[in-house]
Amino acid sequence: MAVLEKGSPHRASRSLSEWLHDERVRSVLYQAIVAIVVIAVARYLFINTSENLQARGMSAGFDFLSTGAGFSIAWSVLPYTAGDSYFHVYLVGIGNTLMVAFVAIICTTLLGFLVGIMRLSKNWLIAQVASWYVEILRNTPLLLQILFWFLAVFSLLPRPNKSLSLLDLFYLNNRGLYIPAPVPGDGFNITLIAVLVAVGATYAQAVWARKRHFDTGQRFPAFWTGLGILFGLPLLVFLVTGAPLTFDYPALKGFNFLGGASVPPAFCALLLALVIYHSAYMAEAVRAGIMSVSHGQTEAAYSLGLRPGMTLRLVIIPQAMRAVVPPMISNWMNVVKNSSLAIAIGYPDLVAVYMQTSLNQSGHAIEIVAMVMLFYMSVSLSISMALNYYNKIVQLKER
Repeated sequence: MAVLEKGSPHRASRSLSEWLHDERVRSVLYQAIVAIVVIAVARYLFINTSENLQARGMSAGFDFLSTGAGFSIAWSVLPYTAGDSYFHVYLVGIGNTLMVAFVAIICTTLLGFLVGIMRLSKNWLIAQVASWYVEILRNTPLLLQILFWFLAVFSLLPRPNKSLSLLDLFYLNNRGLYIPAPVPGDGFNITLIAVLVAVGATYAQAVWARKRHFDTGQRFPAFWTGLGILFGLPLLVFLVTGAPLTFDYPALKGFNFLGGASVPPAFCALLLALVIYHSAYMAEAVRAGIMSVSHGQTEAAYSLGLRPGMTLRLVIIPQAMRAVVPPMISNWMNVVKNSSLAIAIGYPDLVAVYMQTSLNQSGHAIEIVAMVMLFYMSVSLSISMALNYYNKIVQLKER
């Protein structure tokens, strides 16, 4: 047999083959190739963009953020006046987007759980109503639903002098919803601190009650005790400090309401459309999660004497959440991202006031688009991280 000499080409090729077939080497090699390609593409895009901007006499950078914006915003959560900087416009758009998204996420979750449970009801009529609700709304484009609520509902409401009234405190008309506006006085900050303390105490009490139940088998009225702490402590502090809170009530003066706080019809239409549309998807996730729990769990709970309501709340829902949370992550993120469709009805969200009006005035398309993308990406990742953490907690712990 021929023996390969130390410096022979056959031995070198064999060593190279063994080196290339090493899994660790190939992993580093592939990552290096991908990194080189990404860097090359990014460099090409940067150089090409810079040359195009220079050819058109356009400047790049974020210096425009300190420039005053020469337009007004119809409605905003944060205070704004025409002439504020473009960066403040960015914050105002974020505030308007987060306001409608936050309220929509809460209402979507609550309504979705209700409809999902209704779909599994033994009452034929309730189950059919919930089923039609899901099938009709889930298969109708969200944009059409937004336009329906805005054009066919809120635009046809009566004028301010014929407003729909509730307890002479809340008024609804074609110009929006008018509600009493809170006016905090001196010392109200103490009540806000009491609210934070009450929330922490309620959570600690719930954890203690759960641990006590597992250790002793004895139930503690954690729900009612939590409600007492959550509302009782802030109310007590509020009364002790002299009730430092008044309300500014809306009143019809001439052709419109003055005083109080107002919510534009575009906000109401967008909120209703987001909630109703995404609650249909949420309902399906809840129904699937509940059905994934073995029926033996229900029979075991009934054999222990638990009523159907307690069985659903204490046995079925906690186990179903392991299957509900993953699709709920996508649903919550879709609520935030789909709020950008507000541009169709003139609600001043981030896309409307920044990617449309600010971009047209300043001309800094790349910077503005990047900032808007950064916001939506940050919110989506935050929702994903929070719910993934919760999902990790509720998952079964295997030995």
